[in-house]
Amino acid sequence: MSIQLMQQAICYMEEHICENISYAEVAKSVHMSSYNFHRTFSFITGMTANEYIRNRRLTLAATELQTTDIAVIDVAYKYGYESPESFSKAFSRFHGVTPRQAKQKGTKLRLFNPLVIKIILEGGNVMDYRIEHRESQRFLALVKAFPNESINDDNDHSIPDFWTECFDKDLIGPMKSLRVEGKRDLYGLCSPVVDSDNYFHYGIGIMVDEDTDSTRLEQFLNNGYSIWETTPADYAVFKCFGADGDCLGETWSKFYKEFVPQTGYTQTDDTDFEIYFENGESGLFCELWVPVKQISC
Repeated sequence: MSIQLMQQAICYMEEHICENISYAEVAKSVHMSSYNFHRTFSFITGMTANEYIRNRRLTLAATELQTTDIAVIDVAYKYGYESPESFSKAFSRFHGVTPRQAKQKGTKLRLFNPLVIKIILEGGNVMDYRIEHRESQRFLALVKAFPNESINDDNDHSIPDFWTECFDKDLIGPMKSLRVEGKRDLYGLCSPVVDSDNYFHYGIGIMVDEDTDSTRLEQFLNNGYSIWETTPADYAVFKCFGADGDCLGETWSKFYKEFVPQTGYTQTDDTDFEIYFENGESGLFCELWVPVKQISC
């Protein structure tokens, strides 16, 4: 269960808080890929693992400065900063005072306690889903790499900007014309990520099957498009209703906070995707397809 794994991850971070750890190492400690750990932790806690580690270190550093005679330079190195200057800058941004000011009795400091993740049942809301199996699929897609850190950053609009760029350059219309009318659905494809990568790939594409004009594929491949192939997988499918991408983010949040803890399914390291239907039902923004497997609690 993801909730239990996230709590184990927090315990690991607390036990190694003064060591040079990254979210990739934390992910390894709970046997998850860096990519899936990053997404799960961020959706459940509202912050990245690196933010959590930084906030806890700055809290502990402040406590030591105010209650012991430790020097600022020593506490800076103890909590993983390369210099007293970089420590002072981060400390001041977090606490609103300098490390030297923190040594003075009565100085107001911020406290960031260790997280304890709990499942809270509220309201009995219904989350509709279905489980479907898909064999390998092929897509023609416009593909771009994005930093892992952008996945759950509410202020990051790089993927929506990628959609806008592709529409503005008239790259999507010609691709859709390869499909027969009535089956010109668009797919937003998100790659699984190996631990050694700092980037994931996102593609905007169409299905390549018997309803696709394969005689023109080579022309597109020569102009920067790519073939994206998936492997057989089971998917949890959710309908996202709303006027914009906010409903997609809300569905991802519910997937980690409600669906995973209550169903015994967890996400696998396969391509997840959104389907933007040419002729979708009223109010439907997209369908979200998440590759899953059932695990024992």
